[in-house]
Amino acid sequence: MPRETPGDTARRLIRASDRAVLATALNGAEGWPYASLVMIALDHAAQPLLLLSDLADHTKNLQADPRASLLIDGTAGLDEPLTGARVSLQGRIAPVEDDALLARYIARHPPASFYAGFTDFRLYRMDVTRAHLVAGFGRIHWIDSSALLFDATPHAALAAAEAEIVAHMNADHADALELYAARLLGLDGTGWRMTGIDPEGVDLRRTGTVARLAFMDWDEAPVGDAGSARAALVRLVQRARATPRATLLTDDSEHS
Repeated sequence: MPRETPGDTARRLIRASDRAVLATALNGAEGWPYASLVMIALDHAAQPLLLLSDLADHTKNLQADPRASLLIDGTAGLDEPLTGARVSLQGRIAPVEDDALLARYIARHPPASFYAGFTDFRLYRMDVTRAHLVAGFGRIHWIDSSALLFDATPHAALAAAEAEIVAHMNADHADALELYAARLLGLDGTGWRMTGIDPEGVDLRRTGTVARLAFMDWDEAPVGDAGSARAALVRLVQRARATPRATLLTDDSEHS
């Protein structure tokens, strides 16, 4: 497997996250920084999507100055949090009108379906300029967007088929999703559902918990259309069936 670059590490963390701290310049307060918690999803290139209310202070800040930063924290649960990975994204956040992206956001955050139709809520996307990755002591990198983002253009067919793939997996292959969670990711509980698939992996959710099944962790290449996605998902089911959970937790823990 090719060595993971800092951009790969940062993108992996971003794709696995469902929330971030948004930093904006407080409007009318001489540029004082303002930090707030936001829930995020991603487009297939790994650019963050946010569903924001026009009434929120951070939205008013963005309307006055679209420059912003998102801090994504991967240190939860560590005895020494400063040894864990976190990434700060810098870019401009602006509204985007795209029904497929909105559907992707709602799939990632089902409670958002309640207020997504309100007239004061709109979908926003960050046009990422660069990122700052801290992946533990001494592993600190500034990363240009070209090294961070995934070029999803050649994989447009997958984006077009995503909703159908997700619906099919949830309706007809719930057992496969349970296998992914238990055998490949070492996760407890039942009722896992697929919320999205992009060229680099699959997003899962169970109540308020999200999980990421990255194709590269299981020697799978990025997928570009429904056919290659189906083939990868079938191979992963076969691998999961051949991997006892106890073996995963002792021998393959680097994949969890």
